[in-house]
Amino acid sequence: MTTALSPPPTLRKGALVALGTLTLATGALESVVTPTLPLLQRELGMTRSEGALLSIVLLITGALVTPVAGKLGDRYGGKPVLVRLMWVVCLGGLVSAAAPSTPVLLAGQVLQGAMVGAVPLSFIVVRKHLPTGSSKVAIGVISGLFIAGGMVGTLTAGPVAEQLSRHWMFALPTFALVAATTATHLLLPQDPPGREDGGRIDWPGFALLSGSLVTLLLVLALAADIASAPLVLAGLVVLLAVLVTAWVAVERRAAAPMVDLRMLALPTVWKSCLLTFVLCIGTSSAIYLVPQLFELSGDGYGFGANATLIGLYLIPGAIAAVVAGPLGGFSARRFGTRGVISAATVVMAASLVLVAVVHSEVWHLVVAKMLIALASGVAVTALLANTATSVDEGDTGIATGLVLVTRVLGFAVGVQAGGALLTAATPAGSDVPAESAFVIGFAVAGAITALGLLITRTMSKGVTR
Repeated sequence: MTTALSPPPTLRKGALVALGTLTLATGALESVVTPTLPLLQRELGMTRSEGALLSIVLLITGALVTPVAGKLGDRYGGKPVLVRLMWVVCLGGLVSAAAPSTPVLLAGQVLQGAMVGAVPLSFIVVRKHLPTGSSKVAIGVISGLFIAGGMVGTLTAGPVAEQLSRHWMFALPTFALVAATTATHLLLPQDPPGREDGGRIDWPGFALLSGSLVTLLLVLALAADIASAPLVLAGLVVLLAVLVTAWVAVERRAAAPMVDLRMLALPTVWKSCLLTFVLCIGTSSAIYLVPQLFELSGDGYGFGANATLIGLYLIPGAIAAVVAGPLGGFSARRFGTRGVISAATVVMAASLVLVAVVHSEVWHLVVAKMLIALASGVAVTALLANTATSVDEGDTGIATGLVLVTRVLGFAVGVQAGGALLTAATPAGSDVPAESAFVIGFAVAGAITALGLLITRTMSKGVTR
């Protein structure tokens, strides 16, 4: 049950600035590995498998931490859990900055992965301190700032690493994060604890959930190389089925489950999760395939762009993603969740199908990527805002955490599917995949995205003026 207390104070400007800065710095630190992975592999002598592990270890940790953070935030209050979690992230940033070897850097990334859990905790805070309509806008702004931080990290990590060193590309955003965490601790008002369940932690459920998510991501990571290790992949699939079955059984019997499966029975939650998964498969396909097409120089397709040009080509899409967060929150408040998500889904599906047919000029890909990023950001933010404000206040963290985990899994599935498709379409003795792989990838992603319209038709309008 939820403890009846006097209403908490409204967030002041200083607290909002601190929370926004925290989100911006978190996004910047989260994004520095991707554009500099070749540099890290070269300087640390990583193998390709180690580089692949480095690129997903933060994702794995985030998928584990997010539902746990949401549960603890609902129970003990968003601010105390948020601040403690961000100190773990700061420690991870410092470890990554000082890392002399690959194992130490991997350890730093594991600690940094706790940052993903900060997102539902931020939603808990704004939900408790702001009215419903304002909460939707604030959630959109938070989502936009996280993406904006990611854009800053993506654009600056390479130059910082090349002009200073790889250590500084981790250190600079970590220093900003330390300052923002301190300001958040000092300026953010306390929010009361939520439901009281005896303070018990469902450790068996947490362990099985952790094993399930790690195994799932390993299955996705190995899917593109199934021919080289079919028995290993088959074994992991069987292990995944066993772990998921055991987890469901444990959670159904737990007095205070880490993830309340009854939450997934709520129409708002399961529809949001399913729709988020579908949309993120389409989004991640574009995120993976568009830069690959920029870089390749095939027979009549591709553009042979270097890393600097690819970064410039992706800037319009990054800007659109930044705008999408606040726009999604505002639009959901003004026009209703169902209409906004339906319109965004149509734009996204149409853009994917069109770029499958027409991709002979740079601007074709630039415009398509921009529209996909804008539509996806608007839709997912509207879904998060609707979920956060549709469940009981004490369930905000776990409900949005489930949506965010689904988002992570959707991205992982889309990227791995794109990678497997390009690998299968690469002729022996060549490193250039056939153009048909890109056509099929974009078209299938568009078709999957369009399926989301079947879900939006069953959703409530959700208008809050």
